[in-house]
Amino acid sequence: MHWSDRIPYRQLERETEILPEAFFAGPTIEVARGLLGKILVHGRTAGMIVEVEAYLGEEDRAAHAWRGLTPRTRVLFGPPGRAYVYFIYGMHECLNIVAEPDGSPGCVLIRALEPTTGIARMRRRRPAARTPEELTSGPGRLTQALGITRRLYGADLTRPGPFTLRRWVREPAFPIAAGPRIGIRHCRDWPLRFFIAGNRFVSRP
Repeated sequence: MHWSDRIPYRQLERETEILPEAFFAGPTIEVARGLLGKILVHGRTAGMIVEVEAYLGEEDRAAHAWRGLTPRTRVLFGPPGRAYVYFIYGMHECLNIVAEPDGSPGCVLIRALEPTTGIARMRRRRPAARTPEELTSGPGRLTQALGITRRLYGADLTRPGPFTLRRWVREPAFPIAAGPRIGIRHCRDWPLRFFIAGNRFVSRP
């Protein structure tokens, strides 16, 4: 892949549609697997989701919701399809998508994208990236490349606007693999990381 858009923005709009809230209201693991191949859009930048991690709520010690409702986690306990953006390690912002029905705090971490649209803008935001794979391969990298920050905490991705999750009108088929989640202390052996098998934009453990 070269440093150029694979899909122009107007073509992306024509060939995709916004995911409805009902898509996110299912069980977290189903939502996580279902998000693979979908398109995350922010402004004029976009990428296809190739890797995610599921976090199961109050029974999952690795989940932020494990300690219950707090000012930080309140969006997790609300309607599905909202953005949970948080800051880690004093340097990275991570994007999670709220899953499950209202009141049940499941969420899905977006770990890696295959960049499709607005790649020149992504490069300006991530000048240290040496290859297209380094633009959006990793949760902190992809938020930086797409300009996603904590200002988008609680945003509704199911409504028309600059920040949405979309699906192809004609969705392609691809193999899905699973493995343990990365960079956590608790429940680290749970196979809740899902990714498109063989995709070179998947992050490295």
